Amino acid sequence: MSRHTHRSDEVDRICADWKRERPNLDTAPLQVFSRVTRLARHLEIARRRAFAGQSLEAWEFDVLSALYRAGAPYALTPGRLLEETMVSSGTMTNRIDRLTANGLVERAADSADRRMVHVRLTARGRSAVDGAMTDLLELERELLSPLDDDATAALATGLRALLIPLDGWE
Repeated sequence: MSRHTHRSDEVDRICADWKRERPNLDTAPLQVFSRVTRLARHLEIARRRAFAGQSLEAWEFDVLSALYRAGAPYALTPGRLLEETMVSSGTMTNRIDRLTANGLVERAADSADRRMVHVRLTARGRSAVDGAMTDLLELERELLSPLDDDATAALATGLRALLIPLDGWE
């Protein structure tokens, strides 16, 4: 159960307007997706704040967090980074170059196969992504604060059920 009683919002007003003008329309999808869109705007603002605190751009956080999540030694091949971040090869090369120039990652030859290169987090990169993630989770908790733990879990479950077929996961 949410902590707040039901109050009307802008989406309720929009749906009521449509109901008045087109009473035969079922606005249930609008009730969900308009709110998801509005929530995404708030999340984007929170992400920018969290990343700015560490002087990171969103794309930098994406690459650095993929490396961090890989675990020690916090390194992936450029190909694996492509899979993790879903960008083109040219874009990834440019990103790795920029992150290297900023001292956040380094390129390292594979010890077994010198032709293979790994991109590895530097101490500076690890510190930046760790701080950004800590800040982001704090801001996301604030966004979820109107919900209690059960409502948050139910929302996560519902969103997962919606996204699995859309993302093609089974």
